[in-house]
Amino acid sequence: MEQNHDDRHHHPVHAVLLVILGALGAVIVVATVLSAAQTLAVPRATPLLITRWVFVAAGSVLRGTRRIVPRRRGEQLLALYAPMSLLTLPLVWLALVLVGFGLLFTAVGENPADAFLESGSSLLTLGFREPSGVGPAALAFLEAFLGLGLVALLVSYLPSIYASYSRRELMVTGLESLAGTPPSAVDLLVRLARIHGFESLGPFWDQWSHWFADVEETHCSTPSLVYFRSPQPERSWVTAAGAVMDAAALVSSTLDLGRRPAAELCLRSGYLTLRRVGDFFAIPHDPDPSPTDPISVTRAEFDAARAELAAAGAPLRPDVEQAWRDFAGWRVNYDGVLLRFAGLVEAPTAPWSGDRALPFRSSPWVRR
Repeated sequence: MEQNHDDRHHHPVHAVLLVILGALGAVIVVATVLSAAQTLAVPRATPLLITRWVFVAAGSVLRGTRRIVPRRRGEQLLALYAPMSLLTLPLVWLALVLVGFGLLFTAVGENPADAFLESGSSLLTLGFREPSGVGPAALAFLEAFLGLGLVALLVSYLPSIYASYSRRELMVTGLESLAGTPPSAVDLLVRLARIHGFESLGPFWDQWSHWFADVEETHCSTPSLVYFRSPQPERSWVTAAGAVMDAAALVSSTLDLGRRPAAELCLRSGYLTLRRVGDFFAIPHDPDPSPTDPISVTRAEFDAARAELAAAGAPLRPDVEQAWRDFAGWRVNYDGVLLRFAGLVEAPTAPWSGDRALPFRSSPWVRR
């Protein structure tokens, strides 16, 4: 062993190589720890390469698998995408820590095979390898601490994710009694017109304003929630959000119910939420669109919706042209971002959202 150390001192190239390996190991460990901390502990979404690579790789595998399985199993694969990607992340982090500390153990004197065993023993706290000196012992203690810390972070992180998911889906499920399945703004308002229930919409707008605020807070801090699908394949948080905002836009533009501030505030809360969550995924949107900008809902579709409301006995504003302009002026605030979200999560078909989803395009491996 002493001769080996002497040889290293007499070979500057070898010493430089060890320094490079140590530096590379330190970079891998630090990058992995920062990725885990920002993903699990920091309440602000930050594009992270390691996390992004895991989700992109899982998405590539999913797309390849869907090409060879029956179409009816496609929804099942989509439902597995987010949970499996999320559970793969800690395995990737642990593997990277294992590699990083293996390089560090090599840099302080271990041969590569022994360094790998030393790193694995320390990371998993198995203790079958005894450190050969003060330096390796310090690295072993640090690696064991980081390994336990990653596991503890994950254990505390998963319950909060599923609590947020449960709150989101409770409202999505409850919307079915009013808006049907798939959810439709027109169906919601027609049903209320038939039972003379428009006056009951006040608490409805308040509840959905709170729902949008909760989605913004949870989905901005934990973007993986965007991909978690509803328990029923015909439901989606994206199509539910679209139906509620479209209903608010129709109430504010087409129904003759007087000014409804709660509906307008709910609508504003909705499109601000989609924009802010969409910022993480680089979904483009105009922060101040013109009321005359084109929207995906056609005039013919609007007129058909208005005819359905009239047939159900809903009070309508007499100026049809102004009602259309007002509706388009509201819809333009969320039209593009809603349809891109529908494309991003492959939302089920739903009127005015999932039935016209825009394909989501983003650089697959790196983000600026």
